[in-house]
Amino acid sequence: MYWTLELASKLEDAPWPASKDELIDFAIRSGAPLEVIENLQEIEDEGEIYESIEDIWPDYPSKDDFFFHEDEY
Repeated sequence: MYWTLELASKLEDAPWPASKDELIDFAIRSGAPLEVIENLQEIEDEGEIYESIEDIWPDYPSKDDFFFHEDEY
């Protein structure tokens, strides 16, 4: 399983919080790349509910990780 910013961004509009099956369903319905669906299928599922993409990919950068200020542009 590997994530990139481009792949993870396909889940930004997912219906959080969501289960693994709900995320897979969302990815299929939204036309996400096959890699996103494969990554979600590889998650070891114990019936967990995921609150955000950070629960799936802990290294997902937040807006604070970028070095620009939105109010300056």
